[in-house]
Amino acid sequence: MDELLNRLAKSKFRSHFHLSDKDKKYVQAKSLNTIRVHARDIIKERLAPAVISNDGKQTPTKGHPVFIAQHATASCCRNCLCKWHHITPGREMTEEEQRYIVDVIMAWIEREMDGYRDSEEEYEGQMYFDL
Repeated sequence: MDELLNRLAKSKFRSHFHLSDKDKKYVQAKSLNTIRVHARDIIKERLAPAVISNDGKQTPTKGHPVFIAQHATASCCRNCLCKWHHITPGREMTEEEQRYIVDVIMAWIEREMDGYRDSEEEYEGQMYFDL
């Protein structure tokens, strides 16, 4: 996993994605376990189907920490999944492939959160992407 994340970090495009302070506060407030559930649901709904009508445009660049992580980890569309993770498009992703991508996303988020401590007691904002 570290090798993959290090390769992604060397990509000019992928390396400019980072969690904002707002994203980090949200992750801290919700917990990594909750964010993992969000990631699992997002991948299952937006990336796992065999046919995605808006493939290549289904992942916003803001609105939820998982979306940012998807771009940073090349798990934003089926073409990126194929190029970086060798997951063939045009067929439904297996449960194992979905778990793998969620693990990649969560590893990236954990790296982004490393050492982060919000000075505020709780997150005051609302969830800005309704699952």
